[in-house]
Amino acid sequence: MNKIQLRRYAKLLAKTGINVKKGQWVMVTAELDQPEFVEMVVEELYRAGAGKVTVEWSHQPLTKLHYKYMKQDALEKFEKWELEKLELRKNELPAMLYIESEDPDGLAGVDQEKFTAVRMSRTKVIKPYRDAMENRYQWCIAAVPSKAWAKKVYPDLMVNSAVEKLWEAILSASRADGPDPVREWARHNDELAQRCDYLNRLKLVSLEYKSKNGTDLKVGLIPESSFKGGGEETIEGAYFNPNIPSEEIFISPKAGEAEGIVYSTKPLSYQGELIEDFSVRFEGGKVVEVKAKKNQHLLEKMIAMDEGAKMLGECALIAYDSPINNTNTLFYNTLFDENASCHLALGRGFNECVKGFESMTNEEIHAKGINDSMIHVDFMIGSEDLEVVGITKNGERVQLFRNGNWAF
Repeated sequence: MNKIQLRRYAKLLAKTGINVKKGQWVMVTAELDQPEFVEMVVEELYRAGAGKVTVEWSHQPLTKLHYKYMKQDALEKFEKWELEKLELRKNELPAMLYIESEDPDGLAGVDQEKFTAVRMSRTKVIKPYRDAMENRYQWCIAAVPSKAWAKKVYPDLMVNSAVEKLWEAILSASRADGPDPVREWARHNDELAQRCDYLNRLKLVSLEYKSKNGTDLKVGLIPESSFKGGGEETIEGAYFNPNIPSEEIFISPKAGEAEGIVYSTKPLSYQGELIEDFSVRFEGGKVVEVKAKKNQHLLEKMIAMDEGAKMLGECALIAYDSPINNTNTLFYNTLFDENASCHLALGRGFNECVKGFESMTNEEIHAKGINDSMIHVDFMIGSEDLEVVGITKNGERVQLFRNGNWAF
């Protein structure tokens, strides 16, 4: 891949993704797949003004070995230094850059009972720290290709060719394949903001989804909620872009208000394995049935994580005619596939979707209807014939999506 273009991508992550402030501490997490690119990112973070950049490496095959050989109680245990690290992050609030490259099938064969139990146990410890940091620091998730991921996406190509082609797809989907990705993202964020403004003026109370594949779902909205998209601000006013790429306009629906059934349109990568061809049925706002042709047991374990895992935390609207979908690439990665077309998420909602959240406690925000959970898992429902209708508080029906795309 052209190193000049990779440098532009690295600059985009530093200046637009994180929007690093002078003297700020930035933590980067990455797999061992693209060390040269991570080096570029670190340099661009320093050039943008970072005072300190630390990199934490991980390696999926090692995770698999840990779950094969370590006992469950050892995996669940938090060492003193781990708790001190969480406390430090809560107090210092470093910006976080997450660079993804994992193999979609990289944890296939892991004992899922053990994996789920460990995740539940550790998440209970982490959650209070996460809640205390929410909306108080900049963060961004982006991606680079690994050999295993590239071969999954392009199985007919040789490894090096597959990696090169996945680089091209990532940069294209991320609007980072041109001469000035930072400027392109400024324009893109303006367009997303205009759509949000229109949707918020409608004062919608519910959304209805219908598709020929059987999707027929109605979701309630919180009266004081608002649609968000593109760049966000921390409580202190620092602007950043949490996802690169991102095409979505999203809102957190009212917990406990969902009726009907929805069918997935892309596989879901969850805990290192793929869940394929599945449906989720809601009654009284909660999931009452899931079916899947592949890995249904993973889907069942996911919604059993806690009570909030059975309810929706996000409704995201994305045109089927999106740059990502138009690559005709199934990425097997939620960051990309969720931004190809409309998606929903089970689990935790977004506090910032409630107007005035800055002056509310978590308990007050949850009382408004924002769902709380240990998980937040996106799954794709967009199709070329998806219809989405918004219902206003006056009962007016407004066509939002027609034939999979925006109707306005």
